[in-house]
Amino acid sequence: MADFINVIPVELPGRGKRISEPLLSDIQSMADDLFLQIKTPIRSPYAFYGHSLGALLGYLLVKRILHEKLPQPLHLFFSGRAGPSVQDKDKDIYALPKKEFIEKLKEYDGSPHEILNDDSIMEFFEPILRSDFKAIAWYEYEKSVPFEIPITVMIGNKENTTYQEALKWQDETSRGISVRQFPGGHFFIFQHFPEIGKIITQTLQNNPEIIGD
Repeated sequence: MADFINVIPVELPGRGKRISEPLLSDIQSMADDLFLQIKTPIRSPYAFYGHSLGALLGYLLVKRILHEKLPQPLHLFFSGRAGPSVQDKDKDIYALPKKEFIEKLKEYDGSPHEILNDDSIMEFFEPILRSDFKAIAWYEYEKSVPFEIPITVMIGNKENTTYQEALKWQDETSRGISVRQFPGGHFFIFQHFPEIGKIITQTLQNNPEIIGD
C-alpha cells in the first residue's frame, strides 16, 4: 500500500487482544461490535476492505453508517464473497462433526494442514471458526435501497464464488462495480498481496476526494 493509506484493523471478540471475551456467532451482533469500534474515530476520507465474512460485515457496517448519517466510505473493497443476496453454499459447515469439519477447512486451503491436524491447536481455533461459519449460515439477507459507493470485488478463479455471483454486488450500489478475478481458491489473497495492495492504492489515488491529501 502507498504511504498515504493508514491501515486500521478491527478485531472481533474471542480472538487476539480480545481473547477473553465471549465469541459471537450472530452476524448482526458482530456488525454492531465493529460499528462501536469505528463510530467515534471514523472520519473521511476512508475505505473498507473485507474478505469473506469480512466482506459481509463491511456491507452491514455501511448500512449502519448510512442509518446514523455518518460520513460514508469512499470505496468498498471486498474479496472472497458473492453479493450478500447470494446464499452461502456451505451453509451447514458449522454443524459438521469434528472430522468432517476439519476436512472441509482443508478444502478452503487457508491454513497449513499441520495446524488443522494438530488436536491441541484446533482445540483453540475450532470454536472460533465454527462461530464464524454459524454467523454466515444464519445471516438473512434484507433488500435495501442501493447506496452510492463504488465497489471493487476480488475473487479466486477456483473458489466457490462465481463471476456471476460476484456481479450481484451491483444490486447493492447505484455506482459502478469492478470484478477482478485472480488465480487461486478462496484464499487467493495470500498469493496476491502486492497486486491487491496496488489495486487499492491506485483506486484511492484516483479518487478526487483524496488527491493531494
